[in-house]
Amino acid sequence: MTAIKSYQTVSTNRLLSLDALRGFDMFWIVCGEGIFHGIAQAIKAKHSLLQDAVSWQIAITSNLSFLEKCFVGISNQLHHAVWHGFTFYDLIFPLFIFIAGISVPISYERQLEKAAGDTAIANKRILQSLIRRTIILIFLGVVVNGGLQLKGYEQTRFASVLGRIAVSGFFATLIYLYYSHKAQIIWLFSLLIGYWLLMITIPVPGYGAGVLSPTGNLAAYIDRLLLPGKLHRGVYDPEGLLSTLPAVGTALLGIVTGTYVKTTAQTSLQKAVKLLIAAFALVVAGCLWSLVFPVNKNIWSSSFVLLTGGLSLLLFVLFYWLIDIKGYSNWAKPFIWMGVNAIMIYMAAHGLIDFEYIARFLFGGVISLMPKVYSMALIWTGVAIIQFIVLFYLHQKKIYLKV
Repeated sequence: MTAIKSYQTVSTNRLLSLDALRGFDMFWIVCGEGIFHGIAQAIKAKHSLLQDAVSWQIAITSNLSFLEKCFVGISNQLHHAVWHGFTFYDLIFPLFIFIAGISVPISYERQLEKAAGDTAIANKRILQSLIRRTIILIFLGVVVNGGLQLKGYEQTRFASVLGRIAVSGFFATLIYLYYSHKAQIIWLFSLLIGYWLLMITIPVPGYGAGVLSPTGNLAAYIDRLLLPGKLHRGVYDPEGLLSTLPAVGTALLGIVTGTYVKTTAQTSLQKAVKLLIAAFALVVAGCLWSLVFPVNKNIWSSSFVLLTGGLSLLLFVLFYWLIDIKGYSNWAKPFIWMGVNAIMIYMAAHGLIDFEYIARFLFGGVISLMPKVYSMALIWTGVAIIQFIVLFYLHQKKIYLKV
């Protein structure tokens, strides 16, 4: 392989839309989920609805106002599909990987400018940064999983969300550095088709070939056979070994998008329109592929990659058009604060800081004056307020956790 980054880049301003979209994505993980579940819980209690109902039907068939239906419907979508299927919550993780992929060509352009156009120097710096970032994220992923509690090898989960972001980004970036744009697309579809063929043709002992159940699919079998430590779901890990292959495809979709935005000599509006067409094409392709290879986040199926890639691209185009093209950015500032410090707020919210406890301590007195059914929504609104205040302060002081 030889480095072939020699195209002429088109200089553009920093994509604020990318920071905002990253923050929007992170919002649902660290506080948004709790807010909407809390509102839906209050609505269900008000109407004496079942508290464990999670389907859209409860919002459609119940005697709720339009706004109540919206809140309950959103809450119902903030749960992962149990196995085959798709919800909005299933989009959050691949969206983050997609965004990370878009950032790769942007980072490369900066390194190329620092290296005065010398691709060899730029590649070396990118590789050094990439290796360091991968190692740090894998380590932080184990920390989030409770690895520092020292419960022993068998009780430690080594696969993680941050680990998947790291590994998928690592291999996708290598492909970006050493292969042409056309070859990157070939890599993308080779990974997705190859993964599909592996999953449907290689027999699993005791189950046979093409079984896509939680225990009988090939990815789960490889996890049980080769993945060290504890599996997150007992018989498989949603961030396992084999399913990393299509996750590289998710990152490559982001890289292809970022390359197009940064290097194509077209107007921003022309880019947005073509990206919108590509987004719909990916969604349709994912839906069609799902007829033979179901959409499934747990095994990161190839149809899941195309569907979530298309939806991620739709969201990116929306943010890109509103923020970078039309200049409407004030509404997105809280998301930008969160997006530029995404890893920090993720680590803080997943074990380092008990934001819920702080919210109860600061706002508990006021919340106690309100009807009890609203407590969960108000507590998590308090969590959001605290997080955004901290993130605003860090942004003002230019304090960022970069890996």
